[in-house]
Amino acid sequence: MEWLEKNLQEKFDLPPKNRSEEALRRWRDAVSVVKNPRRRFRMVADLATRHQNELKRRSTQEKIRVFLYVQQAALNFIDGVKNKEYRLTDDIIKAGFSINPDELASITGKHYMKVLEMHGGVDGISTKIRSSFDHGISASDLDTRQTIYGVNRYVEKPARNFWMFVWDALQDMTLIILMVCALISAVVGLASEGWPKGMYDGLGIILSILLVVMVTAISDYRQSLQFKELDNEKKKIFIHVTRDGCRQKISIFDLVVGDIVHLSIGDQVPADGLYVHGYSLLIDESSLSGESEPVYISEDKPFILAGTKVQDGSAKMLVTAVGMRTEWGRLMSTLSEGGEDETPLQVKLNGVATIIGKIGLLFATLTFVVLMVRFLIEKGLTVGLSQWYSTDALTIVNYFATAVTIIVVAVPEGLPLAVTLSLAFAMKKLMNDKALVRHLSACETMGSAGTICTDKTGTLTTNHMVVDKIWISEVSKSLTSNNSLEDLNSAISPATLSLLLQGIFENTSAEVVKDKDGGQTVLGTPTERAILEFGLKLEGHHDAEDRSCTKVKVEPFNSVKKKMAVLVSLPNGKYRWYTKGASEIIVEMCDMMIDGDGNSVPLSEAHRKSVLGTINSFASDALRTLCLAYKEGDDFSDDTDSPTGGFTLISIFGIKDPVRPGVRDAVKACMSAGIIVRMVTGDNINTAKAIAKECGILTDGGIAIEGLEFRNKSPEEMRDLIPKIQVMARSLPLDKHTLVTNLRGMFKEVVAVTGDGTNDAPALHEADIGLAMGIAGTEVAKESADVIVLDDNFTTIINVARWGRAVYINIQKFVQFQLTVNIVALVINFVSACITGSAPLTAVQLLWVNMIMDTLGALALATEPPNDDMMKRPPVGRGESFITKVMWRNIIGQSLYQLVVLGVLMFGGERLLNLKGADSKSVINTLIFNSFVFCQVFNEINSREMQKINVFRGMFSNWIFIGIIAVTAAFQVVIIEFLGTFASTVPLSWQLWLVSISLGSISLIVGVILKCIPVKSDGIRASPNGYAPLPSGPDNI
Repeated sequence: MEWLEKNLQEKFDLPPKNRSEEALRRWRDAVSVVKNPRRRFRMVADLATRHQNELKRRSTQEKIRVFLYVQQAALNFIDGVKNKEYRLTDDIIKAGFSINPDELASITGKHYMKVLEMHGGVDGISTKIRSSFDHGISASDLDTRQTIYGVNRYVEKPARNFWMFVWDALQDMTLIILMVCALISAVVGLASEGWPKGMYDGLGIILSILLVVMVTAISDYRQSLQFKELDNEKKKIFIHVTRDGCRQKISIFDLVVGDIVHLSIGDQVPADGLYVHGYSLLIDESSLSGESEPVYISEDKPFILAGTKVQDGSAKMLVTAVGMRTEWGRLMSTLSEGGEDETPLQVKLNGVATIIGKIGLLFATLTFVVLMVRFLIEKGLTVGLSQWYSTDALTIVNYFATAVTIIVVAVPEGLPLAVTLSLAFAMKKLMNDKALVRHLSACETMGSAGTICTDKTGTLTTNHMVVDKIWISEVSKSLTSNNSLEDLNSAISPATLSLLLQGIFENTSAEVVKDKDGGQTVLGTPTERAILEFGLKLEGHHDAEDRSCTKVKVEPFNSVKKKMAVLVSLPNGKYRWYTKGASEIIVEMCDMMIDGDGNSVPLSEAHRKSVLGTINSFASDALRTLCLAYKEGDDFSDDTDSPTGGFTLISIFGIKDPVRPGVRDAVKACMSAGIIVRMVTGDNINTAKAIAKECGILTDGGIAIEGLEFRNKSPEEMRDLIPKIQVMARSLPLDKHTLVTNLRGMFKEVVAVTGDGTNDAPALHEADIGLAMGIAGTEVAKESADVIVLDDNFTTIINVARWGRAVYINIQKFVQFQLTVNIVALVINFVSACITGSAPLTAVQLLWVNMIMDTLGALALATEPPNDDMMKRPPVGRGESFITKVMWRNIIGQSLYQLVVLGVLMFGGERLLNLKGADSKSVINTLIFNSFVFCQVFNEINSREMQKINVFRGMFSNWIFIGIIAVTAAFQVVIIEFLGTFASTVPLSWQLWLVSISLGSISLIVGVILKCIPVKSDGIRASPNGYAPLPSGPDNI
């Protein structure tokens, strides 16, 4: 079967992501023998539509860019530009607003600075839309605001209804041909045999087609509903706003004009708005205007557009336009859906379907030719070819219908669609397990992941941080006891305490806000929350210090610099910088420290050594360490960044972030599954090593390395080093990207990467599977990811891998089952046509068999849940054969058994079973059909395990599988006993029913015998799917 795999590798091999258009077109060009392109390619990207969308996007971007950066500059030169007049309607006035919605939208959308000034600036606009910078809007006004100013949604293409899927299913060319044949058969039958007998054959085919169409449409429609639900989940983005004087988290769809939105690094701007207040706000407008350079937003340039992204800084924004009144909304509504990229398995199975389809087409043609030649010879020898009757036409139509039906069965149209079914099922289950799969291919690719590069904070740990220890004034204090804060107060001088508190309260991105219940809540990152909460508690244990200083400049935390800074002006006219960040970096910036008496003294080598010893001591206790320092000055420059030296060290914080329950077991499960877990963190190396050991990541043979050392290695050194790396500390986002690139390039690993920050986006994009954190992750990170881990839990990532493996193995099971049916149906009809001149399986019977192996088979086998055994085998590597030698062994073995059984029944059944009488031929044909169906039913059970003997394990807990087997068996009884007129069958005696079921059940025994036959692969005894080839105990049976 090497030729099949070679063909698949050449034409139907697709990378899991970042595919070129050439690769996407190559496999499309190679696909042929497609019965229903509309259905087969429904879940495949529409390259033509996608190209049109890209042209539209570029055109719109160019128009926006030209207007914002060219026309606007010219307009600002010209005085007295006549503005369009907007009228206030009675509804607007009655609602208490003083500005027209279209005028308000145009101010921000068109960057009309003069019009903004004419309305009194941002303050004036706020007054006219009844909003307050501190209080926000009133929640009771929401409906009124949505009525006047619109809702924050753009027009979307309506969802497809059920009857559209019915229409799609009817587009199958073979079914259309069969319907034509059925109509001809009915007309000829009526002419030759009269009513109603002449209608039976044609009506039977039409009813079978309708049944196939309805079952197919129901299955496809249910899939579409699942994908629609998942798509809605992807669009759920939450933002912070101030309403009724309280900070609230709301969906972007609930946003209204007048809302005060809080923006921070990594956010996607949800609506058009005006800058109110903020620090160092940089906006990336490339998605809207195509400009790569970020735009600095300030009071002089306050316009912020929907769809752009916050690259740096933070700010408050007043919403001025939502939904279809924004440029982003109008752009999104004009783009048609180009579809999602197809998955590697879908492409590979399209290849299998194409190759098998060509073989089926050949067999169908040969079958029809053989039947016609035999018919013409017999007719020529009996009545001659000059005399033709209506029955002859009916015979030829039936022959043609049989040949077409062979194509229906032979072209495994359900193979690529089974991938979609399995992925939809898995994605739905994963959604319930807190994992949102954004891209179809990620789910199946995750099953092949050999490496997971994971963050520490929030993924391996709980992200519930608390300050556990502090070093200040040369004193190290544990804060776990009840009296620890009083002890700390008494141990340090008031001046030092004042510096500490001012440094905590001024240099923080967290904030204390009022919640709906009137209480106070601390919002911010877990680290910032922990320090601010500590400061608030400490402040409560002594007389509150005067916080009368003003922030002048803020430098938000940056994952490259690993620090944040703030400049404040003091009441005495001086300025003071506070900086906080990674311990080693801050200590390196300090040349002074506060001693035990509260005085600033030089940071001598002995002091420096003592400080670094304290940091390492904290880190070895698995504490996250941060340092706080300050520097005073007489003046400052707006253009300069915070100083890089001359600071005075105030304190070291040791922050505790416990390891999540279950992480150690999850890491152990990864190791059993052949998945290497590597921790990549920005923390201190000793903290990282302590956590990694606690999680079971850092083992005796593993290496922990710092990012600086790693990035200075040559490619040759990296080749030797990377396989041993288990922990990378003090890493930059670029280090993570380099590690991922080398793992994929040098070692051909399938790599999964977790990330939460804006700077993680390149690594998430580069990895085979990018996993963004749902709680801590920024919108930029989520947009670059393939899977969003909604609970930020490492155990959830392992669950994605389990389901990924389940999808891959389930599709293998289905392929094994379907190819067996294909081979048997093709060979039995072809051989019978050659020898007897008739096909034992009629068109109606083959349509029923097609439904068993296609829609119902896919539903039964492609939706099997994962089991623990799947995580006890190594992952499937790049380039490995999809149809394994074990699968071929099972396919060929089962096919031979079925062909022998059906062949014996066909050529010696009447004699062996002592069948006599006029209807003996009909009885034996019915028995052949019944035995064939029950062989498939039991082979479906066999296919649940490709290597293990016990195929019943877990079967009775899978109600979908049991239900389909029961429905198949029940409907088979109905066809044989009650629908014989349409299906060309006759009722069977209980003895013949027993024979049919027994012959089918023997395939279970055949399966056991086949699984005891060892298979070799590349000189190594195969253990496909990681199972032992021969049973060696009850757990392996």
